[in-house]
Amino acid sequence: MDRTTTEWKISLNVRAGLLAVVILALLLGLWEGLNRAPILGGGAELSEYEMLLGGADETASVPPPSAIMVRAWEQLSDPFYDAGPNDKGIGIQLGYSLYRVLAGYVMAAAVAIPIGFLIGMSPLAYKALNPFIQVLRPISPLAWMPLALFIIRDAEASAIFVIFICSIWPMLLNTAFGVAGVRQDWVNVARTHELSSLKTAFKVILPAAAPTILTGMRISIGIAWLVIVAAEMLVGGTGIGYYVWNEWNNLDLTSVIFSILMIGIVGMLLDMSLAYVARFVSYAE
Repeated sequence: MDRTTTEWKISLNVRAGLLAVVILALLLGLWEGLNRAPILGGGAELSEYEMLLGGADETASVPPPSAIMVRAWEQLSDPFYDAGPNDKGIGIQLGYSLYRVLAGYVMAAAVAIPIGFLIGMSPLAYKALNPFIQVLRPISPLAWMPLALFIIRDAEASAIFVIFICSIWPMLLNTAFGVAGVRQDWVNVARTHELSSLKTAFKVILPAAAPTILTGMRISIGIAWLVIVAAEMLVGGTGIGYYVWNEWNNLDLTSVIFSILMIGIVGMLLDMSLAYVARFVSYAE
């Protein structure tokens, strides 16, 4: 029975992978074909925007997959080149963004998890802090950027602060929910063994709440990676968000699409990393 189930799962995964490859090939083929096909109404007058960008040949369609793959090869073959402030490799730009995301994310975890524990274990703390959470949580992280720039007076530190703000709420709320949901009889067993509150928190509550905490951390890293792109577009200088905006200002749509794909791939890898960690704290009751 188990062997049949395993074989079925393997077969399902293989078939799903093949189907995904076929769908990707069809989409890329359609994209390439539409790009190479004659444009309907090609004799029409150029729009003012098209004339500004240099004519119909440059704006007729989105760059095809073949052009994007050529650009990807150019960028990935030397991802860490540095030719000046406005010309850095994709690896350097992603490195700056990852540093800002991880710095703000770690600081948010250091604040959110202890406070989440406090809220989850203490009804008094929950009632006292809940109004502040409900007021601050809906505020867009980017709304904090002007205030951060005014107070901190440093673009990079301000971007890290914005990541801190957007990362803290999912981790805090999921930690509080996970701690509050720990079965009371497990806590009672710890009390019968005369464990201190600190030992109970680390040996009973934390392992039980860990899956929920990791879920909040996965949500936070996804939001942080989304926000850093917009934040870097605002503050400029370095980072993948600045890279996207700079390439758009250079009217290089091929590089824009390539950088969008890189943003998606890195975001997927970040989520997969935390999903892998979550496997080690999951348990069956």
